[in-house]
Amino acid sequence: MTIGKVLVTGATGFVGRALVGEALARRLPVRGAVRTAGSRCGAESVIVGEAHAAADWSGALQGCESVVHLANLAHASAGAEQIQRINVDGTLRLAEQAHECGLRRLVFVSSIKALAEASGDRPLREDDAPAPCDAYGRAKLAAERALRRFSLASGLEVSILRPPLAYGAGVRANFLALLRAIARGLPLPVASIDNRRSLIYLGNLCDAILACVLAPQAAGRTYHVSDGAALSPPALVRAIAAALGRPARLLPCPPALLESLAAAIGRPETAKRLTRSRELDDSAIRHELGWQPPYSFTAGLDQTVRWFRGRNGADS
Repeated sequence: MTIGKVLVTGATGFVGRALVGEALARRLPVRGAVRTAGSRCGAESVIVGEAHAAADWSGALQGCESVVHLANLAHASAGAEQIQRINVDGTLRLAEQAHECGLRRLVFVSSIKALAEASGDRPLREDDAPAPCDAYGRAKLAAERALRRFSLASGLEVSILRPPLAYGAGVRANFLALLRAIARGLPLPVASIDNRRSLIYLGNLCDAILACVLAPQAAGRTYHVSDGAALSPPALVRAIAAALGRPARLLPCPPALLESLAAAIGRPETAKRLTRSRELDDSAIRHELGWQPPYSFTAGLDQTVRWFRGRNGADS
């Protein structure tokens, strides 16, 4: 089977760089779309600039059969208008030009935030009624809907993935902050939290993305994807501490008190991400595509910790 070239947008980002590397390791033809001339993704690259509604993707798309869309704006400080311009209008622009250039498929890496911030008494399913809680989640949902409409009108195959929090080499934001806190032996007030949070290792996410690129039956489908069994914050802290060879310093604190304290300092959503469950049902991609995560949670965490320790010794 001959595989056509795959364009990866956001190719220098956390997921993009790993995806390009995985494609190269599998000897799949791949090209990266980058923002600036100084950007490097490890493969052939084409400069596109900012991924907004006026972006010209034609040069990057020429000669490709499919595109994986990762480029997006996720900064918490970004305004709703700016997020709309990049994450919705820019996504539709890419789909339109992909169709004009004769591509077969677009794989859109969305987010579970497009569906909900919490899962309640059962794992979130793909057909649950969406109720995104912030501008980022609403924009991801709007982009999903725009792509589905365009696919029906044009025939461009669209596959959508909704991952939870991803971790792995190069991770930033909250997961990196957690690694640093545990490495430094800081006490964490999460011992009383008993919930379920799904995660996905970067290597597993890349494998699922490529499955959606290659599998004919992924056309027109939306999939949740995760490592498998969800974890509570105390279980996650203990696992990270064990991988780091550090003690897990867990302090009891009622979840309601954590939420109240976070609300008092103007960050109510920060505590809710800890105290409330967000578990994904990813049985659809496993059953329909036969997908299984190639890395266990333990293996993925070990790889993440190895990278963390190698960061010039600054955080270990």
